[in-house]
Amino acid sequence: MKKTLLLLLFVSSICLAQNKSTTEVNIVLDGWHKAAAAANFDAYFDLMADESIFIGTDPTENWNKKAFMDFARPYFAKGKAWHFTSLERNVYFDNSGKIAWFDELLQTQMKICRGSGVLIKQGKKWKIKHYVLSMTVPNENTNEVVKIKTPIEDLLMEKLKSKKESNQN
Repeated sequence: MKKTLLLLLFVSSICLAQNKSTTEVNIVLDGWHKAAAAANFDAYFDLMADESIFIGTDPTENWNKKAFMDFARPYFAKGKAWHFTSLERNVYFDNSGKIAWFDELLQTQMKICRGSGVLIKQGKKWKIKHYVLSMTVPNENTNEVVKIKTPIEDLLMEKLKSKKESNQN
């Protein structure tokens, strides 16, 4: 009976710790989105790890934190960045409890987008280490979207292939 009680207490403590961590991660991500909506540059970028990466919806948008700050600064300076509200979010943790990854559906000016990423726990604070923003495309509209993208992305793919080939030589 004592072993069962101890096991139950142990499992309960793990669940409570994970629920607390999930809440903390949700607070960071919601705060991050709110900081962008309020054009609060410092609050927004303080929630990102120093060596973080942000990947945007355009295929050329793959920035380290400094490059993303340089890109975003004019938007924040105008007092209007972007406004994303989480509609649904799933959060997961590694066994150490110091790495979290998530996926979310967002309400945005681009309609529904998907965000996904990784957070790391630095001391007692969660920081966004990697974030990917993607526009969603309903399956029944994929062909229409591909037609729009084709002339632009065919050129970009050729440039990327050439760059890759020159780097391999």
